[in-house]
Amino acid sequence: MAGIEDVRPLGTALERSYEVRVRGRLKFRVGQLVYVAFSLDERVMGFAFPKEERLALVRGEPGTFHLPPAADLRFHWVHAVLAALDPAEARELVVDAWRMVVPRKVAAAYDSLHPAGPG
Repeated sequence: MAGIEDVRPLGTALERSYEVRVRGRLKFRVGQLVYVAFSLDERVMGFAFPKEERLALVRGEPGTFHLPPAADLRFHWVHAVLAALDPAEARELVVDAWRMVVPRKVAAAYDSLHPAGPG
């Protein structure tokens, strides 16, 4: 069972990433792009995810993943129930979301330093 503290250190350690609070919600950004955001109660993690793959993700694990509200479907975004994820899976989702918003060379540098993944 993952919690916000399982991913927070990673979100602040990733290159170009920084933490912000917007209306009480914790978010991680690269520049002005949000790649991870938590609900006010910190039970749900929204994260960047390819649009073309998200329906398969949600259908594959409907108890864990769900689509964002209709107004947000235009974005590359999906939600996960943190309690349904293990900490390693939650960290992997954060890194994959971060990869979507950083230059390829930055992601490649991370991969060369962490060949086993975020752990």
